Amino acid sequence: MDEERMSILKMIESGTISAQEGMELLAALDQKPVAAQTTGGNIKWLRVRVYDMKSNRQKVNVNIPYGLVKFGLKFVPKEYVKDVNMDEIMEAVKNGEQGKIVDIFDEEDGVRVEVTVE
Repeated sequence: MDEERMSILKMIESGTISAQEGMELLAALDQKPVAAQTTGGNIKWLRVRVYDMKSNRQKVNVNIPYGLVKFGLKFVPKEYVKDVNMDEIMEAVKNGEQGKIVDIFDEEDGVRVEVTVE
């Protein structure tokens, strides 16, 4: 659990989330045992990456502890994941899926979205 807390603190430090959002995430960690039971305890992280294909640079890099996936997905910028069905992601996490579950290329906007469960 210390790794998850450190990840939240790093997101605050990098400006990915506000201090208030970090407090909410840290408070939600205290409720983690219920979430761990629903996923069988196998999944540790949901990783969301968005790449700008023109510059080949990473635009979004969000790592969400599995116990906070439903809460944490609201921190992913909506304009980058407009073609992603978040309900399907939640179902995959709930069912214990692992590996890359989303890999979308949006040629019009020049972005690639990857969602991985580890």
